Amino acid sequence: MPPVLTPSLILDSTYQSRDDMLVPTAEMLALPEKVMQFGTGGFLRAFADYFIDEANRNGVFNGRVVMVGSTGSKRTQMLNEQGGLYTVRVQGLKEGQIIEEHRVIGSVSRALSAKDDWDEVVELAKSPELEIIISNTTEMGVVYDPEDAYTNGAPRSYPGKLTAVLFERATHFSFSGESGLVILPCELITDNGAALKSLVMRLADAWELGTSFSDWVESNVHFCNTLVDRIVPGIPDKSTREDLYNTLGYTDAMLTNAEVYNLWPIEGKKEALERITFAKANPGVVLTDDVRPYKERKVRILNGAHTSSVPMAFLAGEETVLDMMQNPKTAEFVHHVMLDNIVPSLDVPEGIEFAEEVLDRFKNPFLRHKLIDITWQSTSKWRLRLLPSIHSYYTKHNTLPVHICAGFAAYLIFMRGTHEEDGVVYGTWNEEAYPIRDDQAGFYLSAWKDVDLDDKQSIQSLVNAVSAHEPFWGKALLIPGFSDLVTSFCWQMMTEGIEKTLDDLHS
Repeated sequence: MPPVLTPSLILDSTYQSRDDMLVPTAEMLALPEKVMQFGTGGFLRAFADYFIDEANRNGVFNGRVVMVGSTGSKRTQMLNEQGGLYTVRVQGLKEGQIIEEHRVIGSVSRALSAKDDWDEVVELAKSPELEIIISNTTEMGVVYDPEDAYTNGAPRSYPGKLTAVLFERATHFSFSGESGLVILPCELITDNGAALKSLVMRLADAWELGTSFSDWVESNVHFCNTLVDRIVPGIPDKSTREDLYNTLGYTDAMLTNAEVYNLWPIEGKKEALERITFAKANPGVVLTDDVRPYKERKVRILNGAHTSSVPMAFLAGEETVLDMMQNPKTAEFVHHVMLDNIVPSLDVPEGIEFAEEVLDRFKNPFLRHKLIDITWQSTSKWRLRLLPSIHSYYTKHNTLPVHICAGFAAYLIFMRGTHEEDGVVYGTWNEEAYPIRDDQAGFYLSAWKDVDLDDKQSIQSLVNAVSAHEPFWGKALLIPGFSDLVTSFCWQMMTEGIEKTLDDLHS
């Protein structure tokens, strides 16, 4: 077995001179700690820390990251055993060409446990070199915990930990303006920076930290709203890892896969954005005064295309997104959904270019994203990701987006529950059972129960009832012709099959 990845190993001339991988230099590994990062998971390692590593290579940030985990996890231990080093394996398509790169990330100096190393976290908070705090604690991490407290040791919640860190810094520097920080949350919630700031201010009030602290936060701590976009599948399987270790010449317990594409729009005031100097090294980091168009573009084009195409591809017998894109009929359907229905419904920057990049991402031969996993909570996804496109397309063009409507019909058929086992509703298609993991599975199990599958009018009644079901959609689907068109697609799929429906759609 090859040796473990460590700074002393990677600084050997054998690795420094290799041209098949990128490795950090001794100068990069000696840079000061400028970033505190709450979260040690694969996404941040292949996203924020990747960007900072790239900036350090180009001499435009010149700082490293201290990761903070909630507990003394095995991951924290492994990071420290490797001196903060780990490999990101970038794989995918760019403009139709296969890209594969191995990069040893040198932007992380060490990992701390908030539970066991809180004193060190506080010392870092007091460092004059600290500039930025990054987090990715999942959406459930950005919540108010009324039982949280800051007495001895770390508070329980992430907002509590952040409030404590900011309070220690503010008091240490006597609330000076120069000691302010930039906060970059990566949690997938709307206006994540504003949401996190409101929690910090609420905790400051509940903990009676004083007006001097609240004023300091208000004036000197910049909470930026952000959007993150990169697929990070994580650690390769065991056999792949072993082959990679032999190729790389070392073992790496933290080796992480990532796709080629990356995008990180960051919204903030000018004085905050000017301090995010690592953005200069990668065009994927976009500094803006409004992150909403980028979010709308991602949610509507990428996520919307996923949600509307997956039921059709699943019913066509495909298993993964790659399978969907390798089947000419379903691939053409995805193309039409994205470029003929969704993009024309939007007013966002570079919509066509983004859609073409998404098509490349869907065709990534290194990713095996199962369609059945993407169907999780499809009902809420349709409401958030596709109803705005249906509505705006109709408003702009006075006609319906035909392919999205066909996708909605496929969604209704996919949601046709046939039986329930151990609390899980199952559907059946082509005599194969599959789980329907959706909060509304029970509603559809009941709604389809009395439908006569041999009677088009009976199916029409179901479609009418679903379209008018305001708890799901409001009144968004009460568009002239929508129910009739969806019914026609449902009827054809159930009587003539998916393949014939796709052929007629594209003829």
